Amino acid sequence: MKFFPDLQTFMDIGPISIKWYAVLILAGAYLAYYLSYRNLKKMGYKADLTDDLFFGALLSGVIGARLWFVLFFDLNYYLTRPLEIFMTWQGGLAIQGGLFGGVLFGLWFVKRKKIDFMRFADAIVPNVLVAQAIGRWGNFLNQEAYGRVVQESFYNGWPQLIKNQMFIAGQFREPTFLYESVANIVGFLLIVVVLKNFSKPKRGDMVYAYLMWYGVTRFFIEGLRADSLMFMGLRSAQLVSIAFIVVGVLGTLGLFRKLLKKEKPVILFDFDGTLMDTEPAIIESFKQVFKKYAPDMNITREMELSFLGPTLWETFKKYLPEEDADKLVEEYRTINFEMHKTHVKPIEGAKELLIGLKEQGYMIGIVSSKLTDAIDLGLNMFEMKDYFDVVIGLEQVKKHKPDPEGLFEACKKLNIGHDSAIYIGDTQGDVLAGINAGMYTIAFAADQERKEMLEKLKPTRLISSLKEINDVLKEDVEWTYSTM
Repeated sequence: MKFFPDLQTFMDIGPISIKWYAVLILAGAYLAYYLSYRNLKKMGYKADLTDDLFFGALLSGVIGARLWFVLFFDLNYYLTRPLEIFMTWQGGLAIQGGLFGGVLFGLWFVKRKKIDFMRFADAIVPNVLVAQAIGRWGNFLNQEAYGRVVQESFYNGWPQLIKNQMFIAGQFREPTFLYESVANIVGFLLIVVVLKNFSKPKRGDMVYAYLMWYGVTRFFIEGLRADSLMFMGLRSAQLVSIAFIVVGVLGTLGLFRKLLKKEKPVILFDFDGTLMDTEPAIIESFKQVFKKYAPDMNITREMELSFLGPTLWETFKKYLPEEDADKLVEEYRTINFEMHKTHVKPIEGAKELLIGLKEQGYMIGIVSSKLTDAIDLGLNMFEMKDYFDVVIGLEQVKKHKPDPEGLFEACKKLNIGHDSAIYIGDTQGDVLAGINAGMYTIAFAADQERKEMLEKLKPTRLISSLKEINDVLKEDVEWTYSTM
């Protein structure tokens, strides 16, 4: 094993050479993957889904990049030497073909997974600029992507490594690889830092910004290059750049959004305290159980609030011996079911809201940490069950709120993705579950005490009446926690 035997080679292992070109391409791809993974995690997607997308897009991108190079560099040459088509370590990858290959795989992938393509693309595509910036240094070491002939004095004050490597075929060449590498980093910062954080981009705007930035910079830099791939006498990269710019401008102006019908979001509700006023029944049920098993316990208002949101098992284990939890839960449920007759009623405006939503064609569901039979009891008492397309109770998930599993399970049963979804709840667990799922999260707080508590979690919206939901639905926003 020998490291760095020459400037182009990272390592020799016997007869096998690992080129810097391959190392830098993979390093750039990994960094883009890591940045995309962080974005997708915030959007509620699991790591294995990101991995599947990354490896599929990487493989498709490499195939696309190689085929593009073969097609436009010298197709007849490669047809007579077909084995050389596979020798990517010698260089010869065209980023345009890589982008098309990755996008085609992405389109197939998101359709199969029921994911919104533009939302996924917003989280991923700008990060490609980082991979491109690093990959250009692989071109540098391979003495590719160079520009016009320049005088030696051009490199006065430049690092000796760049000067030496830009001496190609007996002449000094302009370092267009470096121009594009720097332009890609600047574009990444402008899109991911400035555009994302200092404006209000809509879904797709990050992608369109990438297309415009890369299209413009590549068009001009390509005009300086001396090793461009040609198509019918024209530089193929410039033709693609023009297409990128046109699509980017039209997308930014909203043309594609106008052509595509915006789907209604699925609306998911918590049950206790959001649709049904069960707080009196919950608190009184706990008081009766504690009076029997812990008669000396002083139940404060703070304790009463702690009863709302967690599962029954969590609450009882918190205050009484863990081994008694199952028995206490059963006793609680017996008391609570009986109390539904006198201590439970719908939240003001809940039924009217549900009627209106169904008339407008919205899919509606419930995701609760309550057992399903208890949810059904409340719904049936007030003839509200038929308004819901799905009900997810505690026993249907392995992890309850604030884990978003229940929200994802509801979307799965509705046969839709979670890229356009609203979750409405009244507890900290509800709000955190919605945020963790990347959904548009509405915190419902009818009193000031709860409002102050939930506001700290930074939900998408904070409302004090269910009637406000109708106004929220009229807004032109993306139904996700963030803009992506």
